[in-house]
Amino acid sequence: MAVCELCGKEAPLISAIVEGSQMDVCMPCGKFGKVVRKPTQAAHARKASIPIKEIIETVTADYAAKVRQAREKSGMTQADFAKALNEKESVIQKLETGTFHPPISMARKLEKMLKITLVHIEEEEKVESEKKASSPLTIGDLINLK
Repeated sequence: MAVCELCGKEAPLISAIVEGSQMDVCMPCGKFGKVVRKPTQAAHARKASIPIKEIIETVTADYAAKVRQAREKSGMTQADFAKALNEKESVIQKLETGTFHPPISMARKLEKMLKITLVHIEEEEKVESEKKASSPLTIGDLINLK
């Protein structure tokens, strides 16, 4: 809805010529001039919900054992392995004991170095429905967004 140029009322508008100038006015103010066109009812197209595939990467649960076995198989000590990865030796120790959960970037680096698989890719489908863009957000909408 828009604001009437004569009275300032928020209402559906029509185009009318009032005192020689074309204005967008509400229905009651339209009687003060000659109506040029009446408001048309715009057909609101309903948009179907759109399925969105979201790719989620996770590190396997048994990463600690896999890393330790692959490192020992390659014949490296924790110190050598840490230098090769450009990480601290304490990080490698915590990684192999399972107290440190590696981020995806580090897991990828470990995969390349040791030639093992640590990252699983899962696809999750989310269905998002289209909302009206013209309506203002309410407190309820903000709660649903988070």
